[in-house]
Amino acid sequence: MQSILLIGQSNMAGRGFLHQVTPICDERIWMLRNGRWQMMAEPIHFDRSVAGVGPAASFAQAWCAAHAGEQIGLIPCAEGGSSIDAWSPDGILFRHAVSEARYAMDQSTLIAALWHQGESDSYGGRYRQYAQKLDGIVRGLRQALGTPDLPFLIGGLGDYLGKSGFGLGCVEYAQINQAAMRYATQAENCYFVTGESLYPNPDGIHINAESQRRFGLRYFAAYQSRSHVTAPLPEEAQTVQALSARAHTPAEQQYLALEQFTRGEMSWEAVQAYLR
Repeated sequence: MQSILLIGQSNMAGRGFLHQVTPICDERIWMLRNGRWQMMAEPIHFDRSVAGVGPAASFAQAWCAAHAGEQIGLIPCAEGGSSIDAWSPDGILFRHAVSEARYAMDQSTLIAALWHQGESDSYGGRYRQYAQKLDGIVRGLRQALGTPDLPFLIGGLGDYLGKSGFGLGCVEYAQINQAAMRYATQAENCYFVTGESLYPNPDGIHINAESQRRFGLRYFAAYQSRSHVTAPLPEEAQTVQALSARAHTPAEQQYLALEQFTRGEMSWEAVQAYLR
């Protein structure tokens, strides 16, 4: 199995509303939880009780479409509200991510790290040290995991920031993006993924569920091509719809039925049809 490390703050953890998109259920996609690989279900992260849709599920779905017969595991380590300083190599979040990744690497091959962070640093001139601090994280992570060439995918901040709600304070998001893009173009095996033309929840700071699905496709395009994604992908919304239209396998149907039953949304009589 291949695996992906998910790090950053809340837009990597996911705050998209679950009811606004078609759930992704694929027996080839796993997530690390309580020390075990489990079939992926959203929310992938549980950093907060409000965790929801992030970019990782659609990244994994696109990866599976391009790698028939293979499996991928997601290692959720993002933490809502975390600044880049909170991810320094001597900090708790970094050490936790390294610990989880090392554990996952006993049973999988780590192929990339997905990073999205910066809202907490997009004011007060913090962008001036952003690239330097990001470099410390990238170098430290690769060294700690013994993966000197690990692809590091850096998601850009949305251009909706600075306009409404909690996003009003993110007045230097463009400078953070410039710093991240500049770093990605100079560092080995680092790729920038644009947050252009994504849309927020009503809070003005978190990427909504539909946009997160498209964002995940952009991350995958950067990974697959080993190049920066500096503009929205052609027909990315249509690609999301096409992937979500995939027919579920019997194992996935059973998994979904048991979830509905456990939530009180399906009767025992109805769920028995999927248990045969």
